[in-house]
Amino acid sequence: MTLDNEVMSLRQVPLFREVEPSRLKLLAFTSERVHFEAGQAFFARGEAADAAYLILEGSAAVSIDGPFGPVRLALLGPNALVGEMGILADQPRSATVTADTATTALRIDRDVFIELLAQFPQIGIAVMRELALRLEQTNQRLAERVGNA
Repeated sequence: MTLDNEVMSLRQVPLFREVEPSRLKLLAFTSERVHFEAGQAFFARGEAADAAYLILEGSAAVSIDGPFGPVRLALLGPNALVGEMGILADQPRSATVTADTATTALRIDRDVFIELLAQFPQIGIAVMRELALRLEQTNQRLAERVGNA
């Protein structure tokens, strides 16, 4: 894929709609397009948070190990960002992310991601909104499970 095509793909992502094309070109140039087969891990819980991934095509499952095996926390599709929590918290990965289907993603190095947030506060706000929404959904699922127990 050409750099211009990569920029066009990034412009489709709500998170990057306000970013000027020259910055998107730099992001596309400094990032790596990666492919995962169904069942292949992006990363595992406990690993270093060295990159965030923007899902371009396909889907990925977020899970943690529970007492009776893996517990799926979320299924994310195109335009979803994964791996940002570990970068923002400066902590190891809190969950495992595995391709649910054949998936193409953009791997954004930790330093590039941090710089992107520093230069574009609107992206930081969008990331915070997404994290808050995920937290609310997780809280809701936990409340439902406790209510059913």
